[in-house]
Amino acid sequence: MSPGPGRWWRIRPTPAAVLLVAVALGIVLTVDHRPRPEGDGPAAVAAPALAGPTLTGEPFDLAAVRGDVVLVNVFASWCGPCRDELPLLAEIARDWSPRGLQVVGLNLRDGPDAVRALLRETRADALTVLPDPDGVRAVEWGVRGVPETFLVDRDGRIVAHRNGVLTRQWLQARVSPLLAPA
Repeated sequence: MSPGPGRWWRIRPTPAAVLLVAVALGIVLTVDHRPRPEGDGPAAVAAPALAGPTLTGEPFDLAAVRGDVVLVNVFASWCGPCRDELPLLAEIARDWSPRGLQVVGLNLRDGPDAVRALLRETRADALTVLPDPDGVRAVEWGVRGVPETFLVDRDGRIVAHRNGVLTRQWLQARVSPLLAPA
């Protein structure tokens, strides 16, 4: 027996359709909607707090270095691309620090011995590195993966962000204009 007229509009959702709607709703509700400057993208946003003892035991506080340009690089010893960019970060830190740049590494989910070995191996042991063994700081910064880099201007605002390995061209285009003349 076929449904009579007027019954055609009744749709019975299948379990698969219900599951699909539930998954879509879950994705929409869990996506991080905070503004994230990408390259030359949207307006700057205030940088989250970043403070604590460095790998060498020295104190670091992003708020205390306001007035300098800060490059915050999130990396891990188990990340191949991170290993590739560390020598460039060490070079930039050394060459551009007289112009007002500070490079700070945020080490994600590593033990101190693994980080020290990586820094030694890549000749980046002069970098300021804050350990983040449980990933809490990285979450506060909205990190989605490693390597990931945030450029903080002299006023403490994130003005550029890069997912993936840094290049000399990206650094020259975004960091150099923020620095005082050499």
